Amino acid sequence: MTVRKAVVILGSLAVLAACSNGGGGAASGNIAVEATDDACKVAKTEAATGNVTFEVTNKGTKVTEFYLYAEGDRILGEVENIGPGLSRKLIVEVTESGKFQTACKPGMKGDGIRGDFTVTGDSKKSTDGNALLAEATKSYQRYVNSQADQLLVKTEEFVNAVKAKKVDDAKALFPVSRTYWERIEPVAESFGDLDPKIDGREDVIEEGMAFTGYHRLEKDLWESGLQADSDKIADQLLVDVKEIVSKAKTVELTPVQLANGAKELLDEVATGKITGEEDRYSHTDLWDFRANVDGSQAAIAALRPVVEQKDKALVSTLDAKFKALDEALEKHRKGDGFKSYTELSQDEIKALAEAVDALGEPVSKVAEVVSAK
Repeated sequence: MTVRKAVVILGSLAVLAACSNGGGGAASGNIAVEATDDACKVAKTEAATGNVTFEVTNKGTKVTEFYLYAEGDRILGEVENIGPGLSRKLIVEVTESGKFQTACKPGMKGDGIRGDFTVTGDSKKSTDGNALLAEATKSYQRYVNSQADQLLVKTEEFVNAVKAKKVDDAKALFPVSRTYWERIEPVAESFGDLDPKIDGREDVIEEGMAFTGYHRLEKDLWESGLQADSDKIADQLLVDVKEIVSKAKTVELTPVQLANGAKELLDEVATGKITGEEDRYSHTDLWDFRANVDGSQAAIAALRPVVEQKDKALVSTLDAKFKALDEALEKHRKGDGFKSYTELSQDEIKALAEAVDALGEPVSKVAEVVSAK
C-alpha cells in the first residue's frame, strides 16, 4: 500500500465513522437491521405510511449497503459504505401504502439480500400543510430540472465529439458533461440499472453487465484509444441520459430524500473522488468532487428554511463546514477546471479528506431534523 493510498483510506474511514453511531440496538419505534455477509435481518417487515426509520448495523466482515426499494427497483432510500462494526440510520418518507423490498448488499455488489416489506395506511405527505417543506421540494426540483437540461446538452456535445473522432474536444467535454450528472447523482441513481449503465466503473459493475457509459469512453479516450464500438457506446450513453433526464424531471421527491441525497453525495466524494478511483484514466476526479459538493449544497440550501426553524446552530455549523471544504477544494483550481488528481500531494489529499469528514457529520443530522415533528 502506498503512503498516499493509506492517507486516503484513513480519510475515507474517518468520514464513515463520523456518520456512524457505533452500534447498539434501535431506538424505540425504529426498525433494527442486522446485516452480515450472508443475511439481512429486518426486525419488522411492516410499517405505516410516513417516516420509516431503519437502524442498520453491519455485523459482517464486508462493507455493506442498505436499500428500500419501491416497485420497479426504484430506490426510495439508501445508506452506503457501512463498514464492519458500524451502524447507520436511514430515514425514509413513504407516502403511499404498498409492497416494497429491503436489501442489504455485502461487498456493495449485486441485487442484495432482499426481503419483502409492507407499508399500510392512508397516503401521507410531509409537504401537505407545511409550506416550508413544500417549497423546499419545489426549489430543489427546479435545481434538478436545470441540471438535467444541461446534462443532456453537454452529453450530446461529448457524444458528438467522440463520434467525430475529435479526441481532444471529447477529453475537454468529458468532465464538463459529468459535472451535471454528479450534481444530481442521488436522483439519477434511484432508477434501477440506468446508473451502472451510465456511470459504472469497470471493476464494480454488476456481474453480467457490459462495461458502458462515461467510464468506458473515458478508458477509450485516455488509455486504449477509440475502439470499433466506441460510437455505439456513445450512442447508448446519450439514449440512457435522455431517459434519466426525462425521469428526473417527473420524480416526486420528499424532504427527507433531499437530506439523504446531500449525505449520499458526500459519501460519493469520500469513497470515489477523494481516492482517485472514479476517473482513473482521465484523473478528472476533482471536477466530480466539486460537482458532488455543489449538489449537496443545493439540497441543503433548499432545506435551509426548515432546518433554520428547528436548529439554527446546525445551520451555522453547516455554513462553516461547507465554507471550509470549498476553500480547501478551490485551492486546486486550474484554468476553468481543476488540477489532475495525480498532481495532488499526500498532504493535500489528507486536507481534503479531513474537510469532507468535518462536513459529513453535520450533514448526516439534517434528515432527522427535517423529519422531526
